[in-house]
Amino acid sequence: MSENTIESYGKGFLVILLPISFLIIFLVATWKIWLAVILLVLAFNIWQYYRWQQWCLQVNPIFNQMIRENQGRITPIDLAMKGNFSGETAKRYLDGKAMEFGARTLDSEDGSEVYHFITASTLGSILDSSEPPKELSSQPAATATLPILTPPQPKQQQEPEPETESQPHPTQEEVKRPLEKQLLFGSLIQSELAKRLNVYSSTVYKRREDPDFPQWSRSKDPDGIAWTYSKKTKEFFPLEEEGKS
Repeated sequence: MSENTIESYGKGFLVILLPISFLIIFLVATWKIWLAVILLVLAFNIWQYYRWQQWCLQVNPIFNQMIRENQGRITPIDLAMKGNFSGETAKRYLDGKAMEFGARTLDSEDGSEVYHFITASTLGSILDSSEPPKELSSQPAATATLPILTPPQPKQQQEPEPETESQPHPTQEEVKRPLEKQLLFGSLIQSELAKRLNVYSSTVYKRREDPDFPQWSRSKDPDGIAWTYSKKTKEFFPLEEEGKS
């Protein structure tokens, strides 16, 4: 190996070695400062996390109340308006709760996010929808001998007793109040619509995307309301208002 080759290798080694040497000297001389900066940043992050946890403890009662009132459904704007804080903070809080409880997030018709939390009441409603309606299971056994079985009519479709002039129409208010309560969010989930139509939840599931679903649901609805299914929100919406008697 010639002297020129050895000299070139030596210069290349020095080019790499010198910056590394200066970096080591700099770190040794300033390690205390770097350690203080790291500890300061770590302490600040811990303090921020502690403040967030304390804030969440104050918001939890509001969140629990809204979940009970809204049957497990909540949006960031609802929480922000109820708690009087920013929408970004409300979304961060709901994202944490959704990860904690395994909730699902869906986009509503207007583009806003809706968080669905499964509670004991909503789970019971889903489980109840898998069983036959009470009217079907309570039919007398004697009807089995008839050649043609007619499905039981919902209570709202039974012929009312003759009314007198001094007696108001009772069934109209009884129908409106439950529907207005069910349509608090403008829609029904599958189990709720199945109970309203007096059919199995699986029947609604099989027919929800049929072209004639609105006509079929109108024939089953106690008020003659046609319903339509939204693939985006996986919920059912009325096509027209209740008819006036």
